[in-house]
Amino acid sequence: MNPRSLLAAGAALAFAFGTTGGATAKDKKKDESAAVKAARDFDKNPYPSTYKPYPGQPVLITGATVFDGKGGQVDGGAVLLKDGRIAAVAGAMADLDLPAGTLRIDGTGKFVTPGIIDVHSHLGDYPSPSVDAHEDGNEMTDPTTPNVWAEHSVWPQDPGFSRALANGGITALQVLPGSGNLMGGRGVTLKNVASRTVQGMKFPGAPYSLKMACGENPKRVYGGKGQMPSTRMGNFAVNRKTWIEAQAYRRKRDEGKLEDRDLALETLAGVLDGDIKVHNHCYRADEMALVLDMAKEFGYKVTAFHHAVESYKIGDLLKAADVCSAVWADWWGFKMEAYDAIPENAGLLYKAGACVVIHSDDENGIQRLNQEAAKAQGDARRAGIVVPDAEVIRWLTLNAAKALGIDKDTGSLEAGKMGDVVLWNGNPLSTYSRPEKVWVDGALLFDSADPKRRPVSDFELGQPGEGDVK
Repeated sequence: MNPRSLLAAGAALAFAFGTTGGATAKDKKKDESAAVKAARDFDKNPYPSTYKPYPGQPVLITGATVFDGKGGQVDGGAVLLKDGRIAAVAGAMADLDLPAGTLRIDGTGKFVTPGIIDVHSHLGDYPSPSVDAHEDGNEMTDPTTPNVWAEHSVWPQDPGFSRALANGGITALQVLPGSGNLMGGRGVTLKNVASRTVQGMKFPGAPYSLKMACGENPKRVYGGKGQMPSTRMGNFAVNRKTWIEAQAYRRKRDEGKLEDRDLALETLAGVLDGDIKVHNHCYRADEMALVLDMAKEFGYKVTAFHHAVESYKIGDLLKAADVCSAVWADWWGFKMEAYDAIPENAGLLYKAGACVVIHSDDENGIQRLNQEAAKAQGDARRAGIVVPDAEVIRWLTLNAAKALGIDKDTGSLEAGKMGDVVLWNGNPLSTYSRPEKVWVDGALLFDSADPKRRPVSDFELGQPGEGDVK
């Protein structure tokens, strides 16, 4: 064959392969585009809130001592609820424009606060009765499980929800996975209302959270299984490796190179995007300081350290990082990392100018967060740190709302915010006081004077203690 024939044959061959290859590449590009779109443009809220406020009526409470949640106090004040919202907070002599049909309540000798918020609860995931079949809060099959969501375990019929409302004035709460894993999964913020479904309780617009844990729990759980992590250094190594994978996933996502969804890495990418808040179970001060540096290393923010019994040692670091400490009043000594807890923890944090939140992590404690806050206030006073009552109420309301990313909607008594309000029969920081009435979005959901105004779950019907409150 002469050279000219070889050239012609080669050209024909090249054309044939080029045509076939081009068609394949084009088809592949179409497939990749579909895959990229599926991996990048997925529904970030596939289990949306279906919450709708219960019906209410305009309410005017007069003559009460009002703690506004922002650290303010109004003696002999008035609070007006209208259309499910706080319409006004004013002094005794204010001239308020009242809608027709407004219910007037004499609050003389009583106290009004925003609805109480618990940032650390396992209600619904570890519901009552506490039996093995109800243990749905810890997916301890892998040290990192950011792919699981606490809301998928929440049982709306948990009798603990109504007890928290009636005994503790709880109007919103965050349900978190347990602390057996380094990354335990997503948490969810709920309205404390009776509902057939968890979607019917989900706080509209509240951001998701990621529960993380450091210290003894993960290393005990997985060390006991003969796998990593079994030490604190192992905890950090696994965390860092996982964050590196999350950074790579996010980078591929942004470059349009993802071909498959990954539920775990989607959650972590959401943290890196700033859309998902990190709530980190951590006891020791040195570990919290290390976690703050790890957050800097990988470009995410810790919203709150939970339990945080040694936060008092690093109050300045926490203030500088704008990280809340969600703490108990006086739990201590139940394991080694809780040994150096002190009852002045909250008071010292307040003195340092850091964000203080009182939390429960307990189905009974959630019913008495006001008393827990009062204990912390008393311990601070005995140490020479005076925290005004109105500031202590902030620990249960606005600071908690800030930690959950819902402070624009609730947490303080300000015009336009949700009508989440508690009327107490005395100072809420007194052992002898309890909620008299509780409103959620302006709807009266608990009234101590009306036995019919007490939520009772289907599970309780016919059971001993049905709908009982203490």
